Amino acid sequence: MIIFDHTDRFSQFHENCVATIGKFDGVHLGHQLILDQLQHRAEQHNLPAVVILLEPHPEEFFSGDDDKCPARLTVIQEKLELLESFGIGFVFQLHFDQKLSELSAMRYIEDILVDGLGVVSLIVGNDFRFGNQRQGDYALLQEQGAIHGFDVIETMAYERNGQRISSTFIREKLAEADFALVEQLLGRRFSMKGEVQRGRQLGTDLGFPTCNINPYRRKIPLHGVYACLVRLGDRLHQAAVNIGYRPTVTVNGDALLEAHILDFDEMLYGKSIEVIFLQKLRDEVKFDGLKALKEQIGKDVEQARELLRGMV
Repeated sequence: MIIFDHTDRFSQFHENCVATIGKFDGVHLGHQLILDQLQHRAEQHNLPAVVILLEPHPEEFFSGDDDKCPARLTVIQEKLELLESFGIGFVFQLHFDQKLSELSAMRYIEDILVDGLGVVSLIVGNDFRFGNQRQGDYALLQEQGAIHGFDVIETMAYERNGQRISSTFIREKLAEADFALVEQLLGRRFSMKGEVQRGRQLGTDLGFPTCNINPYRRKIPLHGVYACLVRLGDRLHQAAVNIGYRPTVTVNGDALLEAHILDFDEMLYGKSIEVIFLQKLRDEVKFDGLKALKEQIGKDVEQARELLRGMV
């Protein structure tokens, strides 16, 4: 897959394309339907399929409060891996910054879609808004498409039991710890990936060493303690996982994912792991001290062991 952040690089390969644009957070079944639609249209035109990926999310850019912006389902690297797995060959990583936010809707169309990518067919939702102060809409795209020679096709919507699948709906189901439904909506189990970092060794001191991962999200989609599987290479291991802000031992700290892998004693610093969430055990709680925390972690580990029995 070729990833580029300036249209000049795309023009080295092709003059025209079929494109879609969005955040694609989670790359869920609704997104996958759009990707199928994109690739089918690209095949009809015998042109490359391009995903225009907005990063960071506009809500993140405009929000000065981490708690007010939507929780991320996937960070950029996870999105790119998923898009590649679904056969996307080109991703235009469109950096959402002050300059882009001030770009007029007409310049957006002319500079990016027409002159930049040579779009001959654009697949977007009928509620898509773009350009300075969100002045551009689906109707403007259709109007300008007729002038510049590109057609505009409405994205197909994926529904389950009458409910439109969206990133917002999946966030709601994650907050409810309905991992079985989330798996159906994503087409895979929900997971988070990252490189194991060296921490304060507090887990080791308490007798429960952990693999620590920075979630790299302004707002995390899960808080609490979970029974999980941890993928290391081609191996799966059972784990009790805490994700949150560790209120017992930190004040105003950054979010951290801590995975205690059961019956495991290898050093994993610098290695990448995938944490697959299966069931919530409890909310994150501030304990009176380390003794109470240690006792609860012991209970969490045994509960996770029982829930995960026979799963690996």
